[in-house]
Amino acid sequence: MSKVLIVGCGGVGSVAAHKCAQNSEVFDEICIVSRNLKKCDELKNKITGRTSAKISTAEVDANNVDALAKLIENFKPDIVMNLALPYQDLKIMRACLLTKTNYLDTANYESEDSAKFEYKEQWAFDDAFKKAGITAVLGCGFDPGVSGIFTAYALKHHFDEIETLDILDCNAGDHGYPFATNFNPEINIREVTAKGCYFENGKFVETEPMEIKRVYDFPEIGEKDMYLLHHEELESLAKNIPGIKRIRFFMTFGQSYLTHLKCLENIGMTSIKPIDFNGQKIVPLQFLKAVLPDPASLGSRTVGKTNIGCIICGKKSDKPVNYYVYNVCDHRECFREVGSQAISYTTGVPAMIGASMLATGKWNLKGVRNVEEFDPDPFMDALNKFGLPWKETFSPVLVE
Repeated sequence: MSKVLIVGCGGVGSVAAHKCAQNSEVFDEICIVSRNLKKCDELKNKITGRTSAKISTAEVDANNVDALAKLIENFKPDIVMNLALPYQDLKIMRACLLTKTNYLDTANYESEDSAKFEYKEQWAFDDAFKKAGITAVLGCGFDPGVSGIFTAYALKHHFDEIETLDILDCNAGDHGYPFATNFNPEINIREVTAKGCYFENGKFVETEPMEIKRVYDFPEIGEKDMYLLHHEELESLAKNIPGIKRIRFFMTFGQSYLTHLKCLENIGMTSIKPIDFNGQKIVPLQFLKAVLPDPASLGSRTVGKTNIGCIICGKKSDKPVNYYVYNVCDHRECFREVGSQAISYTTGVPAMIGASMLATGKWNLKGVRNVEEFDPDPFMDALNKFGLPWKETFSPVLVE
């Protein structure tokens, strides 16, 4: 039995709390914390009575390392799940170091001042975490997260060497709004409007935003336009998968989303540079986030499915192998289970599973680690058990 402290109670935090409560054989105590105590209490009330786990809440500003460390010391969790904003990753990691507590997140560090995300500042904690005898699991959502687990599983069971990896993220959900984002609007728009990037022959190659487009026929969904983006797991997989020659990440977007986004970008609403407005400084993108629908509110109105997976090519016993492993998730089924749309569900469930891997000792490497460094097998089994069953084929249609 173990105790988990969940920082953040937005869409992903809500799913993770529900799933930790479902897994009360591992998590007998759950503490949900954020700057908004009312939201924490509302989430607690939704879960209480549906689990044997003891659930508590607290108010804390995750930017305040000392305050968070004090809360951790008082609750004494086995794991801190960071489901807050990626801007806060380093501060939450510092609080975990101060208290010698295991750490897990779903997205890598990103500065508020620069729309660039990379692992180097988190990887720099490696020696300190090893010295403290604790583990930090980075990027344990779906992508990053399950995408790395899928790759590690393929390498362990189906390949002697992996040559190419394409990560395909398709959301065919419809929420009925002309324009809305399925996760934090500020993070989503920063990610999508940034330059694209892929890894090839030992180098990262930069592209213009949305420059590279492909059409793919996704199982259980159909043909969708998808665009090459930079995504954080490219960096860790290039480091941790030996001999890999190319890694690409594609995400689907509808034309309405892209048209609205281009208009907003053209008039400066996606900028992260502060401007003067009525005598005060505001960041246009943060203002835009305030007027867009809250992603946590989309669950009740979203229909359709997601399909996220990996197409992996390489060799086994000197013979070529093409392999596709993926999950299909239904928005309506997610809402019926935990009151969430599938985007939050596909991130929150893997976060709970990763925390359970640490809590049960199935993952026991110390230091700062990405998910593909651990044994993928128990995680793959848990995906089937906790709502994200995976499928595989050895005859996929490849991405040109």
